[in-house]
Amino acid sequence: MRVYISADMEGTAGVSGWEMCEPGGQDYEISRRLMVGEVNAAIAGAFSGGASSVFVNDSHDGMRTLPLDQLDPRAELLSGSPKPGSMVEGLSGEVDLMLCTGYHAMAGSPSTLAHTYNLTVQAVDLSGQPVGELGLNAYYAGSLGVPVVMVSGDQVLEAEAQDLLPWAHYARVKQAHGRYGALSLAAASAQAAIARAAEQAVRERARMQPLPPPANPELTVQFTNPGQAQVAAVCPGAERTAPLAVRFRHAQYSEVFRAFRTMVSLASGNR
Repeated sequence: MRVYISADMEGTAGVSGWEMCEPGGQDYEISRRLMVGEVNAAIAGAFSGGASSVFVNDSHDGMRTLPLDQLDPRAELLSGSPKPGSMVEGLSGEVDLMLCTGYHAMAGSPSTLAHTYNLTVQAVDLSGQPVGELGLNAYYAGSLGVPVVMVSGDQVLEAEAQDLLPWAHYARVKQAHGRYGALSLAAASAQAAIARAAEQAVRERARMQPLPPPANPELTVQFTNPGQAQVAAVCPGAERTAPLAVRFRHAQYSEVFRAFRTMVSLASGNR
């Protein structure tokens, strides 16, 4: 039973400001310890639930966040950036289950530190449905036949997860109190909640379902300024539909996801 963990930081208990998420920022090293503690809890829960191997993809910022010397030695870690697949790099149809730790809700939501991949993005629509990182990544996993079975973060993300992934277990480790505030569980309590959710999710794998992407998916990204949309529209197959909006259509979701990553990377250089 092969388990894949996509690990972000902003949804981690105790993390509530951008300076806590950036190298050199105030309390960044504390945030790293909190993050790896939650990842280790998910690893432990997965093995208790029956996992035979666990693969962790460091999915935060420059993706060199998780300290390898503090990671549960039973797991493997993929780190570094850029990665073609970013938060889902290394995911394949050979994986049985996917877990998401430290996630946050989509851009524009009242989640603590809400965004979608980076701050150039105002909103993302997939075939008429607003999506954030959880949705984009879960649909990618679903296109490979891999179910997302456990998610952790705040109560705003919990609502997203319930809509997208009603079969998945959720570990609420904090309550958003505005963009830069959160009421968090103590680290030990947050980690215990994640370990329980991960173990239950892996044990109940028989009822878990991949999230199939829409047929002939159409993606529209709203950027924060017209210059970002202008450069994002350079992506082959992309179409600028409004001053801030760029659309991409393709029969295969993997290509839509690839285009999204390309557009956001292009836009990131134009703040």
